Formats: sequence, structure tokens, C-alpha cells
Amino acid sequence: MNYGRTEIRLGRYGKRELIFFNLMKILLTGSEGYIGTILQKVLIDAGYEVYGLDTGFYRSGWLYDDGTERLSPFYDKDIRNITTEDIKSFDTVVHLAELSNDPLGEINSEITFSINHEGTMNLARKSKEAGIRRFIYFSSCSVYGASDNVNDENSPVNPLTAYAKCKVLNEIELSKIADDNFSPVCFRNATVYGASSRMRFDIAVNNLSGLAWTAKEIKMQSDGKPWRPFVHILDVCGAVVCALKAPLESIHNQIFNIGDTRSNYQIREIAEIISTVFPGCEMSLNKDATDKRNYRVNFDKISSSLPGFKCKRNVEMGAKELLEIFSLINMNKDAFEANDYTRLKKINFLLKTGELNDKLFWKK
Repeated sequence: MNYGRTEIRLGRYGKRELIFFNLMKILLTGSEGYIGTILQKVLIDAGYEVYGLDTGFYRSGWLYDDGTERLSPFYDKDIRNITTEDIKSFDTVVHLAELSNDPLGEINSEITFSINHEGTMNLARKSKEAGIRRFIYFSSCSVYGASDNVNDENSPVNPLTAYAKCKVLNEIELSKIADDNFSPVCFRNATVYGASSRMRFDIAVNNLSGLAWTAKEIKMQSDGKPWRPFVHILDVCGAVVCALKAPLESIHNQIFNIGDTRSNYQIREIAEIISTVFPGCEMSLNKDATDKRNYRVNFDKISSSLPGFKCKRNVEMGAKELLEIFSLINMNKDAFEANDYTRLKKINFLLKTGELNDKLFWKK
């Protein structure tokens, strides 16, 4: 199907330019989250017609103004309640909207299962019923759990948390419902970092950078030995654009690790990189803490099989970007520690204040 059209418009300095618009109509779930806020801009800039869906758990968090406006039309809806009628007009779904990390997923494994597995599969099945062909699902490299090997897409998975177990279940179930008319692709993201106006400070690079800025310390929550792969938020967004442009047959029912093999680090190495960007900080380990999650990942498949994809950024660049933002907004400790920027703290706050019920539905 050809979604494109071209127009001639006046560009800079009055010069006439030929502009191509991709008229693929995309539903972006989790559009008001950490990645979604950036991804919506990237997709719009790429010429796509983008609509947002988000239940709004983190809507109050807005660390700085980057000029992003709320997508319109916009759907305030939980993925557990999506109907075929809600989404019948879309060509593609890009799906981010789940409880979004391991600690948050451990609040209540049954609720995590309800949202992250049953909710996601409800959305996928309704998408298929609605005739939506492309379905891009954000899984995670955390499915590898604990491994001494360098894992690729064919490696055994070893999910250690409710969050990661749901990711594995979804990959399996999406593969089962794939056919000539429904083409899912699963992105196993490395640990994401980088600036977003709807910031997260509960992921490694962002957290250590925030500590370095506000407290002049780089305080690791582990002994620093666990391995993790890392990827910049804009490189994740770039992978989505590449998948949207790719012929369906080249990505149909595929799993891709998203990142760069050169960006596998031990946490203490990440701390050392951040210490060069934020000089004068005291670095410390927590020798008593243990983190069973420990994995390295191979990213050769995406580099060779997803046309146009290449990671363009590294951890040092991401830390420098964060330093620039923190300086620009003069970020203080109160902002860094606010509920809005840590997923577990925010959900616990909404439960405590009675805004969410015990199933994580809004009471209002």
C-alpha cells in the first residue's frame, strides 16, 4: 500500500522545496511517557500522521519544555479496555504502554500480568480484528535475565521478574497470531538513556547523572559488576522509523535487539564515564546489594537486517546532553527526587492518595 504524497512548499529563505509525507496513520500507545514523548516528535518529523493513547499515570511530570504539544486527537484510555471500534481507522500500532520496568512490575505480579500481558494481547488481537497490519511491540533485553554469554535473538531467555516474564509471553503470543494480514515485530531494547521532557530518573545513566549533578556523588545501588547493554532514546526512535519504512516481509514476525554491541558495560564503567562528564563527584558502590540481572547482548542482526539502522550515540554523549539540560533548567534535588520521574514512586503515590484503585484503574 502506498501511503505517500508530495507537496511543494516554501522552505527556509523562501526557497521552494519538495516535501514527502508518509500518510501512514499510526497509533502510538504510551505517547505521554519517557520514550513516547520523544518518539511522537520523531515520527511527526518523519512525516507520519500520529495519534496518541495514554492512561496518564505520568502526565504531571514535565521536567522542561521542549516544545512538544499533546497529540491530537488523543485517547485517554487503558489498553485493557481497548475495543476494535477504537482503533479501526489506523494502519499501524506502535506499542509502548505497559508498566515500564522491573521494580514497578514487582508491586503486584498479578496486576503486572493483567496490564503487561493481557492488556498488550488485548490490544494486539483488537488490532488484528481491525485490519491493522503493522504492530511494533517494545520488548526488552531484560528477557535475558542472567547470563554469562553474549546473547543474540536466538539465545535462550531467562526472565527473572514479572516485567520480563510478560515480555517473553507477549513475544510468544504475538508470534502465534502473526499471519499474512498481521505483521508484528518485537524490539528488545537495551537499557535506554537520554533526555526527555517526561524524564525518568529510575534508569541507570539518567539516575547516576542526576545524582552527580544534585549531590556531587555517583552512588551505585549494586557492587557495580552487573553487565547491561545501553542505547540512547533517539536511537530507539530511529529503529522505529526504520521498521516503518522497511518492507513488511523483511521484518514480519521478527525479534530485534535494539542497541549496539559496543555499548555493553558493567555498571561501574557507566559510573566512570559519568564521572568524566560531571567532574568532582565522589563515586561509591553498594557492596552488600546484589542484582541478579546480568547480561550482555549482541546487536548484529539489527545492523545487518533492518535497512538504515545504526546507533549514532554513546553513553558519554548522553551524559553530556543531560548535563546541558540540568544546567539550562538549573535542576535541583527536589526535582530530581520528585515522584513524577520515578515510576515506582509515582504509582505508589497515586495508590496512596486514592487516585488509582488496586487494579491500577483511575477511580475517577
